[in-house]
Amino acid sequence: MRIIESITESISVKQKILTDNFLISEIRKVAVACTNAYSRGNKVLFCGNGGSAADAQHLAAEFSGRFYYDRPPLAAEALHVNSSYMTAVANDYSFDEVYARMLKGSGKKGDVLIGLSTSGNSKNIIRAFEVAREMNIITVGLTGETGGNMAGLCDFLINIPSTDTPRIQESHILIGHIICEQVESTLFPKEG
Repeated sequence: MRIIESITESISVKQKILTDNFLISEIRKVAVACTNAYSRGNKVLFCGNGGSAADAQHLAAEFSGRFYYDRPPLAAEALHVNSSYMTAVANDYSFDEVYARMLKGSGKKGDVLIGLSTSGNSKNIIRAFEVAREMNIITVGLTGETGGNMAGLCDFLINIPSTDTPRIQESHILIGHIICEQVESTLFPKEG
């Protein structure tokens, strides 16, 4: 039955992550990088396309709203949420420039840019990562198995051991939630 197969496939990918010490270490390092950025007064920015844009927006909301408990908001934004900006820049320049141009306007040294791309080959995210490196913004790639063309532009690469888009996206949300939990509990430890 396909339902059981899908659940089994999802568990299998997560099991591969669970037993990959390098990926576990990278997730921990990203949580520390985000925590340090917030401690310095910086922010965490997200970008993605399609379902990955939805995931980017979801994770930005976890930081800026709340995750497990009430605490002060953290500066986080998905770079695609202004549709007037997106359509103007895509029309006047190129869709490849939408994130890079926004980053030039709102990013600053020490921020963290998390790009979600199941293939690792999204041209607009690659272009944003190139600009981020010029601006000394920390780059985090959440990709699929190979890391694609983003791999060489990432300070931290979390490449999910799969080539199946839905399984990769499910894992991106899992890892994003883990990072949010780590940041929240470090910056705002609960008493007792």
